[in-house]
Amino acid sequence: MAATVNVNGRISGQDEAVIPVFDHGFLYGEGIYETLRTYDGRLFLYERHLRRLRNSAQLIDLAIPFTEDELVAHIHDTIAAANLDVAAVQDRRQESYVRVLVTRGVGELTYDLKATPKPSWVIIVKPLPSPPDELYQNGVKVVIAGVVRNHPQSVNPMIKSNNLMNSALAAQQALKRGGFEAVMRNYRGELTECTQSNLFIVKNGAARTPPLESGLLPGITRELIFEIGRHAGIEVREQILRDDDLFGADEAFLTSTTREVLPIVSVDEKVIGSGNPGPVTSKLLQAFREQTCGGRL
Repeated sequence: MAATVNVNGRISGQDEAVIPVFDHGFLYGEGIYETLRTYDGRLFLYERHLRRLRNSAQLIDLAIPFTEDELVAHIHDTIAAANLDVAAVQDRRQESYVRVLVTRGVGELTYDLKATPKPSWVIIVKPLPSPPDELYQNGVKVVIAGVVRNHPQSVNPMIKSNNLMNSALAAQQALKRGGFEAVMRNYRGELTECTQSNLFIVKNGAARTPPLESGLLPGITRELIFEIGRHAGIEVREQILRDDDLFGADEAFLTSTTREVLPIVSVDEKVIGSGNPGPVTSKLLQAFREQTCGGRL
């Protein structure tokens, strides 16, 4: 289904949305983004996403061109415009996928920050299809990619950058090999994250995920799993992970804003645990959905 796009305050359909070719987000990939979603029509964990957006901006010396209240107003305006199209084809409530992008802005062909005094911003809203129930019931296959995650001193993974070439190449490897997602290593051979999600394994009843120091983005859902785990009586902690930890896990799962808590049942051609979603993963998914449906977060 088509998206509705807000470019610097101008809302249109996706085919009419344009940015200048001299925008440095297009020319050089200089920009940041956040992906949000709604539950029951409400933005989920908005403040946490905004915090990460501001942190990404600070790391690339980019000014955010709106206040917290202004951004949420722009998002709601765009969702309202999108719902006009949704209502025409669908009677039931449709949750929204929201992507907020901020770029360096329009300027000359130079890296000089003085050339781009005014950042550009884009909000993309489209209906959010829920992943099929079968994925949660049966789990998914992931592939360990040959593409190495960017070195922290090359492109800091704490920056949620619009330039996703590193992730795109890894994801394309996985798709060619029949994988739902790609798991990426760092330059030391440690596991980091997937291309669009964070990685967890379960061993002896405890959920473990690579530490930020391994070179990964601090996922919003990843952060929430630590909190949910405490309430559910499940130990969740950081640990350096390598290939053997994943292959020898009792369970594994990935987390993201749009995928929630999704079981992993095989890596490359090796089955994980029993080959079915495990009890810890299922308990965390249930607890996660109880929180979101209850509106307590």
